[in-house]
Amino acid sequence: MGRIIAIANQKGGVGKTTTAINLAASLAAADMRTLLVDLDPQSNASSGLGIRKGTYPRSTYHVLVHGTPMESILQSTELEALFVAPASRELVGTTMELSQEEDRHQRLASALAPVLSKFDFILIDCPPSLDILTVNALVAAQSLLIPIQCEYFALEGVSELMETVQQIRRVRNPALEIEGVLLTMFDERTNLSNQVMRDLREFFGNKVFSSIVPRNIRLGEAPSHGRPILLYDIKSKGAEAYIRLAKEIIHGTEKSPGTRTERPAGDA
Repeated sequence: MGRIIAIANQKGGVGKTTTAINLAASLAAADMRTLLVDLDPQSNASSGLGIRKGTYPRSTYHVLVHGTPMESILQSTELEALFVAPASRELVGTTMELSQEEDRHQRLASALAPVLSKFDFILIDCPPSLDILTVNALVAAQSLLIPIQCEYFALEGVSELMETVQQIRRVRNPALEIEGVLLTMFDERTNLSNQVMRDLREFFGNKVFSSIVPRNIRLGEAPSHGRPILLYDIKSKGAEAYIRLAKEIIHGTEKSPGTRTERPAGDA
């Protein structure tokens, strides 16, 4: 039975979609049958895996609004074990179109139920907001992965996200857990990154993943080629970080608040 993980942070530019793409690819490379559900109207997770906009007739919009079966929209990728449920700009209107529907918050959970047994992991890339799309993801998911950039305002908005999680737990999904907090865009050369890392570990404790994603040029280049980092440059520090993260999730490695096995390096 597939494990559903929502990847969310309403603050933009924190590496959310980069994490969705590269964690999904790393899980698939480890022979885990993986589905990446793109719920962001920008469709960057889809294009980042080579699914070009305009090349598919139906998207997650059609699944949520029109009840199109999830399996009918799935797109294959370069990795045999990785499939994508692509997004489209039409998702922008989802809130308005579903506003009067009683089951508006359960649409994604219902759509995923028939395909759950076909995958080991289902990752959901959420938009950078706490709208009906993100709520659908949190209702459907078993856990939430929160990417947080190592910058001055790292914790800005996270409290609001945690309040939303508590509301979802109380009303719609009491089993929702925090999968973990992922530190992204880390630069060990700066005092700021190291201070933010210490602050986040103090705030979230053992919910912080041991794996840390460094600031890495190759990670930024890969999406323009429609490829995950492990197919674009598997020797880069970015690829190494996401492969470690996938292993940590697969094996349920204990998240340590004070140690890590390797210091992330700069750009490769």
